[in-house]
Amino acid sequence: MATVPRTAGPVPDGGEFGPRPVPARGGAGTKRRSGRSRLHRGENVFGWLFVSPSVAILVVFMVIPIFLALYVSFTNWSGLTSPFSHSVQLVGLTNYRTLITTPGLYQTDFGTSIRDNLYFFLFTVPLQTALALWLANLVNNKLLRAKGFFRTAFYFPSVTSSIAITIVFIFLFQGDGVVNSILGWVGVKGPDWVYDQSGVFTNILNGLGVSSPGWGNHMFIGLSLWNWLAGPSVGMCVLIILLVWTTSGTFMLFFLAAMQTIGEEVDEATAIDGATAWQRFRLITLPLLRPALVLVVTLGFISTWQIFDQVVLLGPQNPTTITPSYFAYQVSYFGAGAAVAFLLFCLIIFLTVLQRRFIKEDLTK
Repeated sequence: MATVPRTAGPVPDGGEFGPRPVPARGGAGTKRRSGRSRLHRGENVFGWLFVSPSVAILVVFMVIPIFLALYVSFTNWSGLTSPFSHSVQLVGLTNYRTLITTPGLYQTDFGTSIRDNLYFFLFTVPLQTALALWLANLVNNKLLRAKGFFRTAFYFPSVTSSIAITIVFIFLFQGDGVVNSILGWVGVKGPDWVYDQSGVFTNILNGLGVSSPGWGNHMFIGLSLWNWLAGPSVGMCVLIILLVWTTSGTFMLFFLAAMQTIGEEVDEATAIDGATAWQRFRLITLPLLRPALVLVVTLGFISTWQIFDQVVLLGPQNPTTITPSYFAYQVSYFGAGAAVAFLLFCLIIFLTVLQRRFIKEDLTK
């Protein structure tokens, strides 16, 4: 019996069992997608439930107080009653005008606080950054023994109580303290460091026979231009030394972590090329540390404009170390204090943006 040969040709989709069934719309595929979407929505709900306690704490203790302080800055609230009582009146921008444009004690103290904090920032941030970078490079040296001891010793001032350290510095730098006793051994009579109100720059200029010029009498935010150029007071220099010593250890860890991410082959290649240790640090290590350097400078800038506890310990009898944070606390009524806080906030934001325009760096790289 003859058989009919099979014809060669493409096998239809599904092989000998015929074409594969095409799922109809609204079938199992749609059910799987809808199931996944419901699961995704459930994950979102549970995610918000998990983070809701933290969000509630932030809203209650941070967001609401910020808006309340902003409201208080536009009122004459004295702090003796509720800020929403009938005795509290909206005064608009009066508190801000009192601090910036209205001549008086408030304007003078506010200008003094801005000047003192400006010089404090200009001296503290470069010194603490340079010292932290030097310490990090020192403890990262392969030939250094007892690295753990030195890292702990350099970092220890950062975790010590700022109150205790400030009290120690007051005893060291007072009129008859240890520093002046050491200077007396070499025949130098030291000043009353903590309470000396004279500016460093004006002291140098007066020693050279230069006095206040005519243009120095022009006023700006309650102070003459000569007072603005006076430099940090001698008392502020004590705070600068204190903050540089206590904060360099923390920033040393930032630089140390960044240095340890640099491969050893980089140093080996530069050493083969004949580069000296200083050339390797300046041309290779320092550019690779740019993200960490930007982070340290930014954090140092913000922290120097928020200094408070060390200034409080020096007391209200020391007008050489008034800062905006301390002035906001010291002012007699709460409306002006809140206005000082928001002016300081705007100043920090402005100077931070200005700093980042000069130092452009993506910290995520």
